[in-house]
Amino acid sequence: MTTPLRMPAAFIGHGSPMNALEVNDFTRCWRELGRMMPRPRAVLAISAHWFIQSTALTAMAQPRVTHDFYGFPPELFDVRYPAPGSPEIAQEIADVVRPGDIGLDHDSWGLDHGTWSVLVHVFPATDIPVLQLSIHAGAPLAYHMELGARRAPLRERGVFIIGSGNVVHNLRRVNWSYGNRGFDWGVRFDAHVRSIMTSDPAALAAVEKHPDYPLAVPTNEHFLPLAYLAGLCTAAGEAAQPFAAGCTLGSLSMTSYLLGMQPPVARTSGDEAQLLPAGVPPEQTNI
Repeated sequence: MTTPLRMPAAFIGHGSPMNALEVNDFTRCWRELGRMMPRPRAVLAISAHWFIQSTALTAMAQPRVTHDFYGFPPELFDVRYPAPGSPEIAQEIADVVRPGDIGLDHDSWGLDHGTWSVLVHVFPATDIPVLQLSIHAGAPLAYHMELGARRAPLRERGVFIIGSGNVVHNLRRVNWSYGNRGFDWGVRFDAHVRSIMTSDPAALAAVEKHPDYPLAVPTNEHFLPLAYLAGLCTAAGEAAQPFAAGCTLGSLSMTSYLLGMQPPVARTSGDEAQLLPAGVPPEQTNI
């Protein structure tokens, strides 16, 4: 039997669900990532949008695709990502992190847009099993980092681990006139996180003390997927490398990170501002 290649791991700043349909600076990087990396045996996704009071893992053979947002055009609701799941790999993942309590979800969740809006670019063929891990809403940042570190052996088994969220995510502060720029506090916080992830990812737990944290991370569900990559970096003794960096609409950061391989090179065209539905307050769209 062929031994699986050691897989990279990533955090993707996913932004608006409209990225599923868009070809822009960010999605071009995501597509290039899929072309550059070895084919994984499976994908384990940690999305900001499965935020519950426990740690759970999808374990169905065919996860349903959820369109968990509001106000976007019909074309986005028509997007499908019919990737298979794998009950067998789900059990393997649960076994790797024991001791620990991870519930296997056979019929409740599936793949939300934090997962499929990215994977539709990275792996468009939908022929790789995809499993999604919930984010425990009641656990501190250090818990998520430790859980990420305990998943390190999965990389040796051909599993591509990908977190999907945003380093800066404050929808109440979105400013349409900012285009592909960020507020000063968002740019500062994004740069501070970048300095940690590229030098000492184990120090990410202290980021909550940064003066811009309350504005950049008013709720932590979009930030916590990065903690899993920080944990994987710590386990590997390596720093992460940023790619597709930048802020948009003032209060969103699209910066992504990669562990274990060279990142794709951004091709900047200036068109990376996010598309959000007109007439719906951003904080009510569930992006």
